[in-house]
Amino acid sequence: MVLLDDQDRPVGTAPKAGVHTEDTPRHLAFSCYVLDAEGRVLLTRRALGKKAWPGTWTNSLCGHPGPGEDLPAAVARRARQELGLELAEIREVVPDFSYRAVDASGIVEDEFCPVYVARAASTPEPRPAEVCEISWVPARDAVAAVRAVPAAFSPWMGWQLERRELREALAG
Repeated sequence: MVLLDDQDRPVGTAPKAGVHTEDTPRHLAFSCYVLDAEGRVLLTRRALGKKAWPGTWTNSLCGHPGPGEDLPAAVARRARQELGLELAEIREVVPDFSYRAVDASGIVEDEFCPVYVARAASTPEPRPAEVCEISWVPARDAVAAVRAVPAAFSPWMGWQLERRELREALAG
């Protein structure tokens, strides 16, 4: 993983296994919301075996670029790995999103995490170790659900959906 300084500049790398702990260093990540042909957004439920936020509903996919890896390429790679999904029209919509969150087990996320929106170019085939459930929903319903029951969703999804530019991109 790409480690960052307090100005979100790369300062080194570390193996993923040693980064997500109770003392997580700031690092580079990404989030992506995938739309289908009808304009619905793909929500995923994190596998129950995940180390952080197991069983939590969240955006379509998240991940970390490798050192020197282009972010859109990392988004496409992770979509294939996590969801068995090919993407089209990958575009950055929130370039400056970052957050820090702590899950119930004490695992910390401290990420500079640009947000992308993409179109599904195939049918998802989620990997059970990553995703235990998926749902295609109208974007307005996803926003309403997060506002009504925020504890059922990842904190980063709630914070991302507060951004006007993301809501507009999802609305089409």
